Amino acid sequence: MNLYYERCGAGQPLIMLHGNGEDCTIFRKAASVLQRYYTVYCLDSRGHGKSPRVSEYHYADMAQDVVEFIETMHLEKPVLYGFSDGGIIALLIAIDHPDLLDRVIGSGVNVRPDGLKPGWMKIFRWIYEKSPSPLFKLMLTEPNITPEMLQKITVPVTLFGGDRDMIQRSHMQEIARNIPNGVFKEIPHANHSSYIVNSKEIAHLILQETGKQ
Repeated sequence: MNLYYERCGAGQPLIMLHGNGEDCTIFRKAASVLQRYYTVYCLDSRGHGKSPRVSEYHYADMAQDVVEFIETMHLEKPVLYGFSDGGIIALLIAIDHPDLLDRVIGSGVNVRPDGLKPGWMKIFRWIYEKSPSPLFKLMLTEPNITPEMLQKITVPVTLFGGDRDMIQRSHMQEIARNIPNGVFKEIPHANHSSYIVNSKEIAHLILQETGKQ
């Protein structure tokens, strides 16, 4: 899998992973800030943006793609940031490759489909019934990350969630509680993506978490 990516800046590597149906361009504004402190790598996940098409999607495959990217590019202890599906991928990498990362930061992350608010699940099921899409199937059937899996994570993990997020607050809090060095922080006046997509706000949150600001 040859992933498309955009790189800028200098310093410790920071990888940014987008959500379902998006591509790396959602991070360009954030990268313009982060590049002063990091070498920023914004990736297109398989089947997204300019990366190769696929017929079906699984988070484990996407996670393995990123692991191979890190190894191929010889990135030493990158900070891994993931939004939504990207956050799921980041957690899977932290679970299976504890020595690969410096830390994980995620936004709007769920570890089971029922972590989404019921109203959103109903909407996604309706959309999938009307027009079956492998991307919607992915959200309705995965991930399936258990508390025992989360307890294997050894790197620090910060999870952000908007106070109007499509992910249940209690679910994000549960994830953080099950990670030994996990913390959840709620973003006021924010929905699932408002402080991330085409926004510099997420850059400043990342810099605060990593002690750069």
